[in-house]
Amino acid sequence: MGLLTIGTFARASRLSPKALRLYDELGLLTPARVDPVTGYRFYAPEQLDQARLVAWLRRLGMPLARIRQVCTLDAGQAAQEIRAFWVQAEADTAARRDLATFLIDHLSRKDRALSPTAKPLAIRYAALSDTGLVRESNQDTVYAGSRLLAVADGFGAQGALASAAAVDALKRLETDSGPAGDLLHLLEDAVEQADRAVNGVAGPASSSDEAGTTLTAMLWTGSQLALVHIGDSRVYLLRGGELFQITHDHTMVQSMVDEGRISSAEAASHPQRSLLIRALGPGADGTPDMRLHDVEREDRYLLCSDGLSTVVPTEEIDRVLSENDEPEAVVRELVALANGCGGPDNVSCAVADVMELQQ
Repeated sequence: MGLLTIGTFARASRLSPKALRLYDELGLLTPARVDPVTGYRFYAPEQLDQARLVAWLRRLGMPLARIRQVCTLDAGQAAQEIRAFWVQAEADTAARRDLATFLIDHLSRKDRALSPTAKPLAIRYAALSDTGLVRESNQDTVYAGSRLLAVADGFGAQGALASAAAVDALKRLETDSGPAGDLLHLLEDAVEQADRAVNGVAGPASSSDEAGTTLTAMLWTGSQLALVHIGDSRVYLLRGGELFQITHDHTMVQSMVDEGRISSAEAASHPQRSLLIRALGPGADGTPDMRLHDVEREDRYLLCSDGLSTVVPTEEIDRVLSENDEPEAVVRELVALANGCGGPDNVSCAVADVMELQQ
């Protein structure tokens, strides 16, 4: 078969002639031949596969610059790149979905007040932080109060000051009150203040090597917990005898797992397993995950730094949360377990139990 005219090729590839001209200009799909007199474009039949790939990737919403990159790869590498793009697209969609749900709940005023027959709920809580057996100082900060639970894991030369500054910026949420519909704004403002506080610790000419921190916090609202999460500290929920991790690590290794590049088992021993892709501090991406989490009586929440989650097996965390009645006993045993596993890092835990408010 000879060369195809641009009109014939457009119909076969389901791309318009206008799109084909644009892709030629961008170097995405260069014609096999261009008439030197008329400028008319001709395409080889074997270019149809690439044209269809471009069309499919555009339907996925992939930017043209990234499509250009994909088109230079072999099939296996191209598949990996498309998988990575779609993982990020799903994460972005999930974040927007959480925000939409948050706003819909507030605007429709769903579950904004306890029903007359519902019993009011409260939390009982405990927190503990330990330097561990290897580090010379403790760069973690943990806090537990009647409305706020927070864990921050500092890093860099001023990491301890950075984590303390981030948590201190959130402590005003213990006493701030306002309409439920303002909760999102309260949280956003608090995170912005935390970021400014961390940058203040680092100084105007510093980098994240000087001071940075993760920040994971939950604000109790009476029937819900509002979650703010940046970094690789975690929140676990024990409900009905099952343990769930309700945060997603913002690390390079976790993104590689999400994209299918490595397995979870490989991630556990990966040399870059502690490399963060989100954090508070100079030059860092401090975009938080934010969502509302409906609570139930007898829920148990654990906030912890990675000094626990990367050292103590999940099965052991589950056992400790399930077997101990008092939050104080839970945090003591979890810290002891981390140190019993060598205590290679600072370890911090905050535990909160949801219970009926005693009248």
